[in-house]
Amino acid sequence: MSALRPPFSVSGLKLGARAALPAFPGFIVFAMAFGTAAAQKGLTLGETMGLSAFVYAGASQMVGLEIWQKVWSPATILAIMTVTAVVNARMILLGATLQPWLRHEPLPRTALNLFLVTEAGWLISTRYQSEGGRDTGLLLGCGVTLWLVWLASTFAGYFAGALVPEPRRFGLDLVMPIFFSVMLVPLWKGARHALPWLVAGLVSVAVHAFVPGYFFIVAGALAGVVAGMLME
Repeated sequence: MSALRPPFSVSGLKLGARAALPAFPGFIVFAMAFGTAAAQKGLTLGETMGLSAFVYAGASQMVGLEIWQKVWSPATILAIMTVTAVVNARMILLGATLQPWLRHEPLPRTALNLFLVTEAGWLISTRYQSEGGRDTGLLLGCGVTLWLVWLASTFAGYFAGALVPEPRRFGLDLVMPIFFSVMLVPLWKGARHALPWLVAGLVSVAVHAFVPGYFFIVAGALAGVVAGMLME
């Protein structure tokens, strides 16, 4: 088993922390926006930081604020749990792609890696693997670094995020999409392999146009998976 286990080193942790730097602007802006929105919604600092620490999913946190209630009932608790699960269902697919890399890792470290994984961390680790890297310390170093940045930015946003009330005026809302696009470039392996991406994007846009809510995220992901399976 030890021969099959990929390396895990302090140098890998440091490399992961450095690799996370390009994602900082998007994480900072998004987390500060959440902190500001949470304060305006009336959440306490503890509630706001708890959401960022344990839910740790920007889209789910923003959606959760929309249905946040001062007085909770079983129905509202079920609603927010369902919405969070649906929006975060894409993480199941990200985790599945990491399974070949992490399957020989100790279970506690694998659980921590999967808790900390984000789209940005997944893109960074996938690019690293495509270039021949195997050190799983990169994934954990990247994940911990981005998580700490997320918490610090949420804290700052709770008190100071109102200084940038309209991030779209400064183009700050484009930082994360641009980061994703740049990180995807090295993964390009030809038009045929990009077909599932195209299918996922088209289905997401179509579902978003005709179906209210956030089902378009799941629909696009599933469509991309099905397209990839049919191609293989």
